[in-house]
Amino acid sequence: MRLFGAGTRDDVEYRVLDTFWTWPNIITVARFLLIPVFMWLVAVHEFGWATASLVLLGATDWIDGYVARRLNQVSTVGMWLDPLADRLALILVVVTFVVAGIAPAWAVYAIVVPDVVLLVNSLLLFRGVPDLPVSRVGKVRTAVLLVGAPLVLLAHVESLASAGLQAVATTVLALGCALHVIAAIGYLVAGHAKAKRERSGIYSPRTGGPWSG
Repeated sequence: MRLFGAGTRDDVEYRVLDTFWTWPNIITVARFLLIPVFMWLVAVHEFGWATASLVLLGATDWIDGYVARRLNQVSTVGMWLDPLADRLALILVVVTFVVAGIAPAWAVYAIVVPDVVLLVNSLLLFRGVPDLPVSRVGKVRTAVLLVGAPLVLLAHVESLASAGLQAVATTVLALGCALHVIAAIGYLVAGHAKAKRERSGIYSPRTGGPWSG
């Protein structure tokens, strides 16, 4: 089983669809709809249900990619919609944690500041999405945050709360934030390198999907 690129088939020739109506895109839309549900559950201190909704939210990130590759339903819409859902979910989850007082403020800075820098960089260099392959660091970062964020919530469930779980949750969250900064630096360097190649006229076709990690 592939750790990255799950669902990839070697017996099909992949094509990019122009339609919005694909199963992966519908799953991605469901991810958008889950974000306010998660935020409301945290606001009313239903941390157990908030954890469940967050796990489901994170699962859709893997499921839509798997379904797209398995059913050969990669689409132009999905190539920007999925990264947008990832970014929006990540930022709003961390902001919700900090506003609710269950995570330190540095988590917001570690997530939001690199993303803002990347966004400005992309607009200046490419006037849009830089269309970079997703890095391994970015994938690992996402996996770590998908573990750390639910742990932060579980540490505030009354029946599970303990200093030990809180320490583990904060450590995993900090590791995810550190990897986020490292991944952002990698994308920043890669973006400038691609822009330089394009200006020199020696840029070759991309080897991966759009930047989303």
